[in-house]
Amino acid sequence: MPELFIDGTWRAALAGGTRDVVNPYDGRVLRTVDEAAEADAEAAVLAARRCFDAGTWPATPVAERAALLARTADLLQRDREEIARTETQDTGKTLPESRVDVDDVTAVFRYYAEQVLVDLDRTVDVGRDDVVSKVVHQPVGVCSLIAPWNYPLLQMCWKVAPALAAGNTVVLKPSEVTPLSTVHLVRLLAEAGYPAGSVNLLLGGGGAVGPVLTGHPAVDLVSFTGGLDTGRAIIRTAAETVKRTTVELGGKNPQVVFADVDLDTAVDVVLTGVFLHAGQVCSAGTRLIVEDSIADALVAGVAERAGRIRLGNGFDEGVESGPLVSAEHRDKVEAYVALGLSEGARLVTGGKRPDGDDLQRGFFYSPTVLDSCDRSMRIVQEETFGPILTVERFTTEAEAVELANDTAYGLAGGVQTADVERGERVAAAMRHGTVWINDFGPYVPQAEWGGMGMSGNGRELGPAGLHEYLETKHVWRSTRPGPVGQFTG
Repeated sequence: MPELFIDGTWRAALAGGTRDVVNPYDGRVLRTVDEAAEADAEAAVLAARRCFDAGTWPATPVAERAALLARTADLLQRDREEIARTETQDTGKTLPESRVDVDDVTAVFRYYAEQVLVDLDRTVDVGRDDVVSKVVHQPVGVCSLIAPWNYPLLQMCWKVAPALAAGNTVVLKPSEVTPLSTVHLVRLLAEAGYPAGSVNLLLGGGGAVGPVLTGHPAVDLVSFTGGLDTGRAIIRTAAETVKRTTVELGGKNPQVVFADVDLDTAVDVVLTGVFLHAGQVCSAGTRLIVEDSIADALVAGVAERAGRIRLGNGFDEGVESGPLVSAEHRDKVEAYVALGLSEGARLVTGGKRPDGDDLQRGFFYSPTVLDSCDRSMRIVQEETFGPILTVERFTTEAEAVELANDTAYGLAGGVQTADVERGERVAAAMRHGTVWINDFGPYVPQAEWGGMGMSGNGRELGPAGLHEYLETKHVWRSTRPGPVGQFTG
C-alpha cells in the first residue's frame, strides 16, 4: 500500500522514488517505503491550503474537533501494541519504552481535546458604551510539522495534536530513518474522520521536500524538532516569507549533584538521565557536574552500573537498552569519544562497541563515562546524542551554577540535593527550559516544553503549545456608527 497521504488519498511518489527502512538491531530491511520529491511536497502543501481556505476544517465547531482528538486517542490505545512493536523495530528502543510512548501521545491527544475547549477569547473594556471590543483567536493556517528520528511518534504528536485542535491543516514529515509509526498514526487520523486535505503525509529526506515545506508561500508555520544546523537553515528559509517557526534543537544538559545526596539514589538518577534510549534523547543529562568531595564515589557508582546495562533486542525480556539508530550515527558517537580522549578526558568505562555475537549485526555502542572533563573540550560543548557521560567537578554552589549555564544550549537540566532551599535556588538560576530537582526526565502534557539559547524558540505541550498554533486578532465594533468628524473640509 502506498505511504504518501495527500488530499485524503494514499498514493505513491510521483517520481516513483523509494527508500529502505532498516531495523537498527540487525540491519535488515523492515519495509521499502515511498520517497517523496518536490512535486509531492507541492501537492501536499496545496491540498492543505485548499482545505484551510475553503474552511472545511477550521470552520468545524470546536466541540467536533475536540471529539475527533478524543477519538484519535481511543484508536491509539486500540492499536497500542502494534504501534509499540513498530516503534521498537524502527528505532531499536525497548518495547516497554515504546509502550510508554504510545501512552504518552494518547495523553497528549486527550489533553488537547480538553484544552481546546477553554475559551481564550475576551472582551476589552475601552471605556465607551458605543463599542464592543473583542480579542479572538483563530488558527494560523497551513503548518509543516517536521519530527526527528529518536522519538518519531511522540515528537510528531506533540505537534499534530495542538495543530489540529486549533483548526489548522497540516503536512507531516517524519524522519526518513524512522517513518513507520507516523504512517500508522496518519492511518488512524484518516479512520477517525479528519476531512480530506486537513492531514497530509510526506516521507523522504529533507533535501528533497524540505525547501517546499519551509519556504513555500502557502505555508504559514513550520514546527521542527531536530539538529541545530538544520534548525538554523529552516529559520533562514522561513524568514523569506516571514513564517512563524517553532524549533526545538536539542541540548547539552547538565546534571548538578551536591554532596548531601543519597549516593545510591544519585547514581540511579544520573544513570537514567543519560543512558535512556542509548542517550538518543534531546534532554539527556550528558554532563555530570558533581561536588568534588563525592565525585570519585559517584563516578565509580555510575560506571559500575553503566557496565551492567543489558544491551540487545528491544523485544527481548530484560533488555535495558537497544542500539543506536544507524551505522552513520554510531560512527559519529565513536568519533566524539575519540575526540574526548584526545582532548584529555579519562575513559572510565565503555568507549567501544560491545562484545557478543548477538550484538554484532546491529549498531550498538557501550555506555561510556569520561572523567576529567572541562568546558574547553568539544566533547563537553557539543551535543553527542549517544550514550556518553562527561564529568566535571565543582566546590561551591556558585561554581555549580556557572558550569551548568556555561553552554550554548538551554533545553533541560537537573539538580540533586537534600537541601530544599538550595534546590529551588539553583533551579531558579539555571538557564534551561525544564529543570528537575532530585529527578531527571519526566514530563506531562500539561506543562510546557522547550529551550533557551540555541535549544530553540517557542514551546510545545501545555497551554502555550496550543497558542503556538493560534493567531490573536482584535475585533472592534462600533454599535452606533456615524461620521467620525476627523476632517471637516
